Amino acid sequence: MANWHLGFTAFGGPPVQFRTFHQKFVEELGWIDEPMVSKDSQEACALWPFANIAVKYQQIFAISQALPGSASIKMIFTINVIRGGFMGGFISFLLFSLPGAIGMYGLSVGISRVGSTLPTPVYALLSGLNAATVGLIALAGVRLAENVITDRLTRALVYLGGVMGMLYTALWYYPVLMVGAGIATTVWDLRCLHAIAGLFKRCWSRPAAPVVGDLENCHRNFAAQSVDVRALQPAPLNSRRESKMTQPEVPTGPYADPLDLHKPEPNPLESLADFPSMSWKFGTGILAFFAFSFIIIITVHVVIRGAPRGFSLFADLYLAGTIIFGGGPVVIPLLREYIVTQGWVSPRDFLLGLAIIQSFPGPNFNFAIYLGSLATAGTMLPSFCGALIAFVAIYTPGLLIVVGFTGLWRLLRSRTWFLSVLRGVNASAVGLVYAAVYKLWQIGYLTAAMQGGLPLGTDPWLVAITATAFVVVAWYRVNPPVAILIGGIMGLLRFAIVQR
Repeated sequence: MANWHLGFTAFGGPPVQFRTFHQKFVEELGWIDEPMVSKDSQEACALWPFANIAVKYQQIFAISQALPGSASIKMIFTINVIRGGFMGGFISFLLFSLPGAIGMYGLSVGISRVGSTLPTPVYALLSGLNAATVGLIALAGVRLAENVITDRLTRALVYLGGVMGMLYTALWYYPVLMVGAGIATTVWDLRCLHAIAGLFKRCWSRPAAPVVGDLENCHRNFAAQSVDVRALQPAPLNSRRESKMTQPEVPTGPYADPLDLHKPEPNPLESLADFPSMSWKFGTGILAFFAFSFIIIITVHVVIRGAPRGFSLFADLYLAGTIIFGGGPVVIPLLREYIVTQGWVSPRDFLLGLAIIQSFPGPNFNFAIYLGSLATAGTMLPSFCGALIAFVAIYTPGLLIVVGFTGLWRLLRSRTWFLSVLRGVNASAVGLVYAAVYKLWQIGYLTAAMQGGLPLGTDPWLVAITATAFVVVAWYRVNPPVAILIGGIMGLLRFAIVQR
C-alpha cells in the first residue's frame, strides 16, 4: 500500500514512470538497490543497508523491457512481488491500472453519446492533440532505437520493421515480422551462415596433389624439431599448489578496481543471476498454460466465422497483449488494425481517445479499455462488459509471461540463442513504432467533412505542432502531458486566427 497513489500521479507514459519508480522504490523506500553492490563487501553493506538484497533495479528494468506487454505494469508488479509476494504484486497492479482504466471507461461512455458531428472548435482541438501525439510517438521511437541498435543488423531490422509495417497490415503480419527478426539475429549471432558456407566450401574444394619434394622437406623439418614430450605433461599437484600460492590475489566484484574508468558497465541482461525466482517447473507450467490458452483462443477465432463480438474482442486484444514488445507506442498501430479496421470503432473516436490517453495517469494500455467499451456499443453486451473484457485480455498475457519467465530465467540467461531472439524482436518492435507514426500521421487531421482523418501534412500548422511537441520534450524536458496540452492550445489558436 506504500505506492497506492501512483495510479493517480504517474503521468507521462513509461519513460517518466520509470523515473518515478526509481525515486519511489530505490531512493525513498529502499525496497530494491540500484547500485551494483557486492554482497561480499561488508563496507558496502554498512554504507547501503539494503545491499544484501540481491535484486537490482536494472535487472527488473531489463526483464520489463525484454518481455511483451506493458513495461510499467510488469515493473511495478515485479517490484511488489519481491516485497509482498504475488498478492502484493496483484494488488499493486490493480491500484496502478484501475484509476486510468476507470477514467477511460467514463470517457468512452461520454463519447458514445456524442452525435456524429462535433462543433468546429472541437475538431481543431483534436487535430492539435493528434499532431502533438504523433510528435511524442516519433520521439519515443528515436529513444527506443538508441537503446536497441547495437550493430548493423539491429539497425537494419529497425529500418525493415518500420518500412514493412507501413507497406502492409494484417492480423498475422506483425507477429511474423517479430519472429523473423528474432530468427535473423539468432542466425547472425550464432554464425550459422558462416558454418554452412564453410561446410559447402569443404565439400566442394579438392585438396591439391602433394609434390614429392615438398613431402621430403616436411619430413626433414619435422625431424629437425626436438619436442620434449615431458614438457607437455601437467605439473604435479604440489607444484601447481605452490604456483597458485605465489600468484597475487586479484580482487573481484564490480568495485574491485574503482580507478578503472574504461571498464565497461555490466549488461543488465547478463546480471540477472541473483534475480529471485520460483521453481523452474512452476514457471514452465505457467508458460505452458499461457501457450495452450493462446493457441486455443486464436485457433477458435480464426476458424469460427461470425463469432460473437465479445469473443472476437477478447481474442484480438489477447493477441495484441502477447505480441507487443516496446510498450505503449507499439500497441497503437495494433489496436487500430484490430479494432478500427473491423468497423467496431470509428476513426474519429479512436483518434479522440488516443489524444486524451496521453494525459491520463497509469499505463497507456488503458487505451484498450476505452476501445473495448466502444466496440460493444450496439450489441447485446453492455459497455462495461466490453471494458472488462478488454482489461483482462490486454493485461493477462504480459502478467502470465513475466511470472513464468522469472522461474526460467536462471536456465535461459546464459543461452546465447535466447538473448539473440530478444535482441531481434525488440529491434523489430521499435521499427513498428515508426510505422505507427506514419499511419497516425496519415489520419491525424480531423474536420467535419473528413472525420476519417486527413494527413497532418495537409496543414503546415499541424506539422509545426508535431515538431513543437518533439522539441519541447526532447530538448527542454517538458512533461508529455504538457506537450499534448500545448498542441491542443495551438490547434485552437489556429482556429481562432482562421475564423477571424
